[in-house]
Parts: sequence; structure tokens; C-alpha cells
Amino acid sequence: MKKVILFGAAVALMMSSCSPASEKSEEENTDTTVVQDGESNDEFEFYSERFADIKILRYRVPSFEKLTAQQRVYVYYLTKAGLAGRDMIWDQNYRHNLEIRSVLENIVNNFEGPREGEQWEAFMTYTKRVWFSNGIHHHYGMHKILPGFEEAYFDGLLQATGAEISDEALRAIFDPEYDAKKVNLDPDKGLVKGSAVNFYDPGVTEAEVDAYYAALKQATEDKRVSFGLNSKLVKTEDGTLKEEVYHADGMYGPAIQQVIYWLDKAAGVAETEEQAAALRKLIEYYQTGDLKVWDEYNVMWVEATKGDIDYIQGFVEVYNDPKGYKGSYESIVEIKDFDASERMKMLEENVQWFEDNAPLLPEHKKENVVGVTYKVVQVAGEAGDASPSTPIGVNLPNANWIRVEHGSKSVSLGNIVEAYNEAAGGTMLNEFAHDQEEIDRVMQYGNLASKLHTALHEVVGHASGQIEPGVGTPKETLKSYSSTLEEARADLVALYYIYDQKMVDLGLMPNLEVGMAEYDQYILNGLMTQLRRIEPGQQIEESHMRNRQLVAAWVYEKGLAENVIEQVQRDGKTYYNINDYQRLRELFGDLLREIQRIKSQGDYEAGKNLVENYGVKVNQDLHGEVLERSESLNLAPYSGFINPVILPVMEDGEVIDATITYPDDFTEQMLMYSKEYGFLTK
Repeated sequence: MKKVILFGAAVALMMSSCSPASEKSEEENTDTTVVQDGESNDEFEFYSERFADIKILRYRVPSFEKLTAQQRVYVYYLTKAGLAGRDMIWDQNYRHNLEIRSVLENIVNNFEGPREGEQWEAFMTYTKRVWFSNGIHHHYGMHKILPGFEEAYFDGLLQATGAEISDEALRAIFDPEYDAKKVNLDPDKGLVKGSAVNFYDPGVTEAEVDAYYAALKQATEDKRVSFGLNSKLVKTEDGTLKEEVYHADGMYGPAIQQVIYWLDKAAGVAETEEQAAALRKLIEYYQTGDLKVWDEYNVMWVEATKGDIDYIQGFVEVYNDPKGYKGSYESIVEIKDFDASERMKMLEENVQWFEDNAPLLPEHKKENVVGVTYKVVQVAGEAGDASPSTPIGVNLPNANWIRVEHGSKSVSLGNIVEAYNEAAGGTMLNEFAHDQEEIDRVMQYGNLASKLHTALHEVVGHASGQIEPGVGTPKETLKSYSSTLEEARADLVALYYIYDQKMVDLGLMPNLEVGMAEYDQYILNGLMTQLRRIEPGQQIEESHMRNRQLVAAWVYEKGLAENVIEQVQRDGKTYYNINDYQRLRELFGDLLREIQRIKSQGDYEAGKNLVENYGVKVNQDLHGEVLERSESLNLAPYSGFINPVILPVMEDGEVIDATITYPDDFTEQMLMYSKEYGFLTK
């Protein structure tokens, strides 16, 4: 659960490390072509297309050309392994997704009628949105994506192409009330019953899930295992529950066998024996589905720190499970950004200082923060839950005991951040910033501020703090609020230290105005601009959005008496102005101390009250204003990416090198992926 996400664009306008920013408008779209690497940013077109609430971008991988031939082959095999598992995230997201995708793509490939007009355009927009979300539910808002075309028109497309669709899948497309939300975090609606995500059989209740895993943990000698991470919980004919485990001969076997094939190839050309050994252990895990082997692999992976290439691979993040057990499939292949990583090494070397000086209760500080590594990397390829919508920073592994005893790896996806910056403009900043001073400061320091926030969030934030003896894991004690509170905790660590003179003394930033720029961005995003991703009348469901509003709303309320943050009304518009940055930092520290206490002591009621009172409810008047002001700017709230294509160079039947190209057509890539990697639909 250690992921930083950015939506919509310029890190220079990133309201936090996970924030929206200014966008290119639709009119700025230009034609692009497939290009070879080696082009400058002035020559490379980062922007591809816009549809619905989504902007499609591209990213470059300059470090690829700096690798040796063997390293490039290693990257090629790892990328193939990631794509081989792509179908799994589709099925995990919803039980009818693969069938619906196949039907939609059959129409796109084979329809010979007129490909124009309002109905066809609506069909293609819907199809692209489904591709982008890896299913029929919005990738971020979790609500079902409703088609803008008529069911009768869809019937005509089916008849024209000879495609067939089940009654349930057809209902899933057109009935807005049927499986309406992928992930529901409102306990009153039933976390499992109210969620369409395919981790539990329909009919399995939340109480049954809790009882099943409580009994499993009680009966298992090693209590540290990540129970349920790689399985679907199903109900048998006699009403008992059992796990359908993801492994080579079990659930998702055809896809996992292909993942294993390419991982085995990668192990043969790994940079170091430590990398190769970790890959072989990962293969063993995929072969057996044994979660103890998964833990053994994570220890080996986190300790394999030498080399220029790394990866994230497996059933990792649990955001998509309302109960926090099930991991979504994802893959990210990373090449070290040599220059940027060296500049950021200072954070890694001073992580103990940050822990010692954190505003936490003494008993909640780690005496010895071990094994923290931080790199700025360039993404070479992504799949599963990481694509097309991608994080900009990741900290793993998730198992707390491994982090405490063996350390963690933190990465910032540098070329993804670069792509956001290159494809962005300043429209959002100009519309929502309080005054020209704020605009100038963000334009000058916002890019650096956001990079440092991401680094502090990942390296220091997720590595900090400890749970009191005898207290269960946050997933057990804080339940559905665990992810929100953890992300808030990491954000608060970043916010507290980005306005600390220590950051200037370490040479990481020129002055404290960098921290002021980040405070400006974070408060504005948490209180206002992120609301443009919420539909009218809705509350906030997604954990990162809840986190940001919780933090911003809490410090705003606590600082009212001292006018720390001022709400300004001008020309019928709302603005927020920070009057006291130092006091705001102190408030961030106060909230950090409390959230760490909640996590360390497993205080469910206090955690629930924080999230529900500050992170969920939306001021509908302010929301309406944000939507109206944003609509006039014609900006897409979300961005995602077309991946580069890495191809092998063959000699005498052997792969001796690899090349990289940058396609520019989102539709072509989605169709190609299904054709080449549709192992669960063949």
C-alpha cells in the first residue's frame, strides 16, 4: 500500500506528490509518429490524444541506450513477463471484464459499417475508457463507466460482427445499478457486498471473510504471512469457503505460466547472482502460490540492491480490495536514472536523522531504520494495475516485518514525472492560485518541491514509525481506513520536513520557499482542485484523495483561530491563502503525531473519526464551483501512458540485444496487447 499517484500533469503544479496539475487543452493535440530514441525533448511529442476525462501521453527512456546489450535483453525479458500477466488485472477488477473487452475489441477489429457519427464516437470513447481502466469501472472513482451510446445501436454492432455476449455481461454494461461500484469503502453499505471487484464470489459476506481469515491466521504458525494476497475467496456448493489460489496450475494458470517463462529467461541474463536468485524464488512462488515463498522472495528482492535494473512484479497492492487482503497484479520495469539517483542519495543516507527528529511520541520512533534504498528510475515498461494509469513513486515491500528487519526500496519514476511536466501548461495554476506571488513561487519551485515531496513520502514517510508490541497489523486494526491513514502519515512526514532547514543544509533545495510552494500546492489540491475528479453529489472514496482532503481539512480547521489558512472570496470565486507557513508546519507535525499514534496503537475509532469527519464528506457548494471553473478550462483530470515497445535483436535464433520504439496510437497498443498477451481469453 505504498504508492504515490499523480493525475493530470505538471509536477510543477502538483498539489502534492499525488496531485492533479495543469493540462494541455484539447486544441493542442498534434499528430505524432513512431520514433527511435535519441531525440531531444524538443523533438519528442509527449502528448497523444484526449478522450472523456483522460489524456494519453508517452514517455521516453533515455537510460535504455546507456545499458549494455545484455542489460537491454534483461529489460526486454522483464517487460515481456509483465505483459504476459496483463489479463489477470482485468479479471481481478470485475468478473465480466474479459468477456466485455473481447466483445468490444471484436467490434473495433471487424465492424465494416460506418465508423463515424455520434453513436460510433460514443462507442469508441467507451471502449477507450474501458481499456484505460482495465475494465468497466472508473480506474480512480471506482464507479461504473456508463456508455454514451444506445443499447439498440450496440445490438446492431453485435449483429454486424457476429459477436455474442452473455446476458449478465450485457446487463453489466447498461444497467447503472448492477455492480455499480468496483470498490466500496463505506462500511454501512457492506465492504464486500457493495464492491464489484472479483476477489470474492458474489454472495460471500464481509463477516464470512473476516471469520475465514481469522481462523486461517489462528491455525497458521507463521502469523506474518500476507493471508489472502494471491487468491479469490469462493463459496462451494455446500456453502463452505475456500481459496482459489493464483499459481501455475491453479487460477490464472495460463497467464502465470507465460509470466514464469519470461522470468526464467530474465534470470538467465540478470546483472547479478542476487537478482537471478530473487527471480528464481519469484518463479517458485508463481509455481506454488505459497505465500511463505512470497515473503522469502521479498527479502531476497529488497536485499538485491546492486545493478542498474530493477522491477516490481506480482500481486502487490491491496487498494482494490475493500478488505485489504487481495493483491492486484502489476509490473513495472525500471532502469536507474544515474544522475538523478546520485543527487537524491542524500535522503537515503540521512533517514535515521529524520526518524530521530520526527514529531512522534518517543515510543513510536524506530531506534534503527534499516535497509532503506532510494533511486530515481526510468520506467521501461508497465503492465497490470500500473498501466495505463501509473504511480510516480513506489515503496515496497508492503509486509511491515520485512521493512523493519530487512528494509525497503523506494523509487521515483523520473521519466513519468518528466512526461507530465513536458505535456503540461499553467492553466490550472492561474485559475485557482490565490495571487501572483503564489503563482510565481510555484512556477519557480513547484517542480522541485513535488519531486522532494515524493522522495520524502517514499523514503522517509513509509519507512518511519513503529507499532507498539502486541498490536496487530494496520490492516487488522484499522481495517478499511488503513490505506488512507498510511498515505496521510507518509504525506505528513514529507510536508513536515520539506519546510525544514535541514533540507537546505543537505543541499537538496536552495531555500525554504520550496517548502512554501509545496504547502501552497498541497492545501489548494486537498481543499479544492482534486474535487474535479468527483461527480456531483458523490463523496470521496479513493484512499489517496481521502488522505489529501483529511490532511488539508484538518490543518485548516485547527488553524482557524490563528488564521493560519485564510479562505478568500473574490469575484464570486473561492481561494485559499496561507498566512503562517511555520505554524502550518507545526500543525502538520501535530497531525502526524496523532496518526502515528493511531497506527501504533491500532486505535480504530480514532482513525475512523479522522477519515470520516475530514476525508470523506464533500462541500457540495464548493464542489460545484470547482467543477464550473474547471470545465471552462477544458482540462482532463486524469492522464495515462502508451508504453514504449521493446523488441529483440536476433542472431542465430538467440536474442543478443534489444531496441526501443515509441508508438503513438493508444488503440493500436490496446489491440496488440490483447492479441499477443490475451492468455486468459484464448
